[in-house]
Amino acid sequence: MMQKRADLDWILKDLADSVPQTRHVVVLSSDGLCIAQHGCDVDTADRIAAACAGLQSLSSAIATEFPHGDGRMRLVVIEISGGMFYLMAAGTGAYLAVLADEGVDAGLMGQRMRDLVMRIGEHLSAPPRATPAGRAT
Repeated sequence: MMQKRADLDWILKDLADSVPQTRHVVVLSSDGLCIAQHGCDVDTADRIAAACAGLQSLSSAIATEFPHGDGRMRLVVIEISGGMFYLMAAGTGAYLAVLADEGVDAGLMGQRMRDLVMRIGEHLSAPPRATPAGRAT
């Protein structure tokens, strides 16, 4: 079961503080709902989460093209003008997204994200939402 937003605040802050140049940290569900954020307002976190839903879906589709893999996305890294973007699978139906300035240590960021997912990944899961009729979406 997913922890409440407040329960994740200190963990996301710890990630941001441990990697210089980190701007935003967002935990999201696979359907693009922001679960928790650090370093940005709610509207920014919601936009990031919505964009990540499409990106993780696209990444998963590409992953199925590898015959010996399990078809799941693990990590996406995008270098953009001005910075870096990271999206990592973080539990069943949950993802960890980070935006960082271009001076970020990419290796350190990947390591800290993996450490965070290993520490709390089992608590980072987002079960499918139920419709009013009780069916999962």
